[in-house]
Amino acid sequence: MSTPFDLTGRTAVVTGAGRGLGQGVALGLAEAGADLVLVGLAGSQDESAKMIADLGRGVEIVDLDMSDHDAVQRVGAELASSRQVDILVNNAGIIEREDTVDLTPESWSRVVDINLSGLFFLSQAIGRPMVERGHGKIVSIASLLAFQGGIRVISYAASKHGVAGITKALANEWGEHGVQVNAIAPGYMATDNTTALRADENRAKAILDRIPAGRWGTPADIAGAAVFLSSSAADYVNGHVLVVDGGWMAR
Repeated sequence: MSTPFDLTGRTAVVTGAGRGLGQGVALGLAEAGADLVLVGLAGSQDESAKMIADLGRGVEIVDLDMSDHDAVQRVGAELASSRQVDILVNNAGIIEREDTVDLTPESWSRVVDINLSGLFFLSQAIGRPMVERGHGKIVSIASLLAFQGGIRVISYAASKHGVAGITKALANEWGEHGVQVNAIAPGYMATDNTTALRADENRAKAILDRIPAGRWGTPADIAGAAVFLSSSAADYVNGHVLVVDGGWMAR
């Protein structure tokens, strides 16, 4: 029986889907019926593609370095012109931890170029035909650091604040054209980005003590939120940053 969460017949582009949250989101969309285009660094997404194919969904891999903005615009235009992209999930991102007094321009640019600029230019390229045809969903992966400053991650915090801003600005412009633009702010997840935190006994305890759920999140915890925001169940949700954090922000 069809439900508002059914994505059968829709095509979703997911960036950085080779592991972690991106893999979890891609699998969640596939389980909801979508066919997938996985966009990321060469050789990084073969495992995810096999898992999606095993679910009986169509899947394609597209190699792209999100820090190469010319390539992002070119690949985005090719994807948008060669098929109807119904859903774009901007997940690709990096984090670099260091004291702010030691931050170099190169480190700042690496993070912002991928997390913010690459995200915007891909959203622009794929969003353009969504606006023209009057339908589409864009979901970006933000962070709790879209609301907080964090420690030793100033470039990441700045980029994720920017993701929230882009989400709201695009929602304002594109909402009247039938395109919903939202974001998900994951809490503390058991992924590569938090390896250093989980390895630090004191930091890990302090983090878990604040989370009412009492555990680190998993990619599967994000998948349901992504399916919701990508589906017709969220047709009147626009410009929202949905926190999925086990209750962290409630403390």
